[in-house]
Amino acid sequence: MPADEALVDRVRTLIEARATTTERRQFGGAAFMVGGNVACGVLPRGLLVRCDPAEAPTHLEASGVIPFEMGGRVSAGWLLVGPEAIATDEALARWVEVGTAFASSLPAKG
Repeated sequence: MPADEALVDRVRTLIEARATTTERRQFGGAAFMVGGNVACGVLPRGLLVRCDPAEAPTHLEASGVIPFEMGGRVSAGWLLVGPEAIATDEALARWVEVGTAFASSLPAKG
């Protein structure tokens, strides 16, 4: 199942104003990078969001948010935000900001 291209466009609109943002096709969808670090991505199952691992438990309290799991492994600091949790532009903007803020805090990759 391919990623939701309408969601890709919504994220792109929110994130493209950042000078250091790039977009790559990966994870079966689109990944948005800030300074070479993944901030968020659109997957067939929803929005992948990178966050501070210390803040993940708080984010996981939100409805529709689960730990991101790939290959049977849960990755610390990675969340999967389901479609119901990003249905409005305001909700999507909140999650994109979580990802971009954390990616911006990391050292830039060359």
